[in-house]
Amino acid sequence: MLTFGRLITAVVTPFDKQGSVDYETFGRLVEGLVDAGNDSIVVTGTTGESPTLSEKERFQLYREALAAVGDRACVIAGTGGNHTAESVHLSREAAEIGVHGLLQVTPYYNKPPQDGLVAHFKEIAAATPLPNILYNVPARTSLNMTADTVARLSAVENIIGVKEASADFDQIGEIARTAEEGFQIYSGNDSDTFLILALGGVGVISVQSHVVSTETRRMIDSFVDGDFEAARRQHLRLLPIARALFPAGWANPIAVKAALTMSGFSVGVPRSPLIELPATMQDGLRQVLDSYELDPFLQAADVRA
Repeated sequence: MLTFGRLITAVVTPFDKQGSVDYETFGRLVEGLVDAGNDSIVVTGTTGESPTLSEKERFQLYREALAAVGDRACVIAGTGGNHTAESVHLSREAAEIGVHGLLQVTPYYNKPPQDGLVAHFKEIAAATPLPNILYNVPARTSLNMTADTVARLSAVENIIGVKEASADFDQIGEIARTAEEGFQIYSGNDSDTFLILALGGVGVISVQSHVVSTETRRMIDSFVDGDFEAARRQHLRLLPIARALFPAGWANPIAVKAALTMSGFSVGVPRSPLIELPATMQDGLRQVLDSYELDPFLQAADVRA
């Protein structure tokens, strides 16, 4: 049984014109994503600009997300970081608020050895009874969590899966081969989802699902139903939007925030040091968006910007 389902959006944090968190817009966005077929939502992950959020903002976002999903979906809090004690603290607070699970990114900048990763994640997992998903994204952390490390951690009862964004398919296959039975592998890159499903993955923690949850869900469901050719075609259809949301040199969530706003659902601009997608790049993104069936909550939004 899947703990958090197959389609999970790592949700952006909307900001108003003064740079404050726009909780009302956040709640509407989460509701729309659940309506569009998401099984769970990740709050205060990388896409949610967690490094720029205060504790007070984080905790209120968890409360707002829980209120928005009700009993229709799960809320996963991104409480990982490069300070073990701080991640333990954030995890305990998130558990007290009532989230359903935790996402733990590999520590960045201080680059611990693999044994350090094992100790780090075990300590966080022991702090609460909540299920934890590991998150390997070496392009952002400059540290790769090896398949052997993931396999070791898969023996911890409440470490139930990994979000794999390394794009190293040999490594991902080795995780599928060596991890404990029932350990769940999620794609951490939209452009890799079909391939990770083929290796035994269960779904995706997605960015493109902010605008094309319905189409992403269609691809996953086709694969799960055994219609691999339909899933392959849908995956290829979605590659342009996956690429457009990660333009070279422009870190996530710069492009997806622009995509939401130009689709009629304004979420503001990223907090510094990230900046708004420049106008010179927005026309190209808009052209890509026009090729897709945008999700119903976007179609019902205000006139497109």
